[in-house]
Amino acid sequence: MTVTAAFPLTWLYAPGDRPRVVAKALACGADVVVVDLEDAVAPDRKEYARAATAELLTEPPPVPVHVRVNALDGPLAAADLAAVAARPGLAGLRLPKVTSAEQVVRIARRTEPGEHGGHGGAPDGAGAAGHGAGPPLYALLENALAVEQAYAIASAHPSLRGVSIGEADLRADLGVRQDTGLDWCRARVVVAARAAGLAPPAQSVHPDIRDLEGLAASCAHGRSLGFLGRAAIHPRQLPIIERAYLPTDRELEEAETVVKAATMDPGAQALADGRFIDAAVVAAARRTLALARRC
Repeated sequence: MTVTAAFPLTWLYAPGDRPRVVAKALACGADVVVVDLEDAVAPDRKEYARAATAELLTEPPPVPVHVRVNALDGPLAAADLAAVAARPGLAGLRLPKVTSAEQVVRIARRTEPGEHGGHGGAPDGAGAAGHGAGPPLYALLENALAVEQAYAIASAHPSLRGVSIGEADLRADLGVRQDTGLDWCRARVVVAARAAGLAPPAQSVHPDIRDLEGLAASCAHGRSLGFLGRAAIHPRQLPIIERAYLPTDRELEEAETVVKAATMDPGAQALADGRFIDAAVVAAARRTLALARRC
């Protein structure tokens, strides 16, 4: 059985029609590998990508594998789902261009065991939704309508485990030129995920694989908005993302101080340095320590 960290920080995309690239991705230290059947695969390679991915997922791989299927309203998604949803190596399905809760519910029902051609058992991979349930689903919000429907999508079905933004498509849809023009949308999706009881969203990919300095700055900005971790398109981006999202030494020291003080006196109190702590501050400190342990 594939085991994943409770706090995945890196999600590495690899094209489904290039098995050697996928194999390298599985060995490069990403927390999750996302095999892409959509944008990264040319139209005449879709069938091969689907078959190669299904073969990969015959047994649980060493790293959790998610599969991004083709557009849900297109002609390819049904075949993608039929090929991979029942595979024991599948840890999650990433659904592109989701715009409504109904789409999520439809896919959840389609991939439930025994439902509408669904499979005979839950996937054995990390993050499985539990006995009798289909694979975990992750919705990608990629246009204005999706952002407007963010909470409805995030709370649509128990199998929906995460939402995130597809920023290239969203930027094009909105006509946004400056990166900060997406901040309102980003914050809205972060809030929607939290309100629905989901993990914080991961940031969208940084498209320039050579711009590691820009990637680090962008990750710092994303972290300030409430994101946790980031999708990547090249292994060289992984350590930058991980370093940006793991707690700093100072943050760890402060968290340890807060937790120690709360252990000695569980009530609200002021620390020696003047900081006031209460239950919310203690909870945040415990999350910081758990993230540092990645468990």
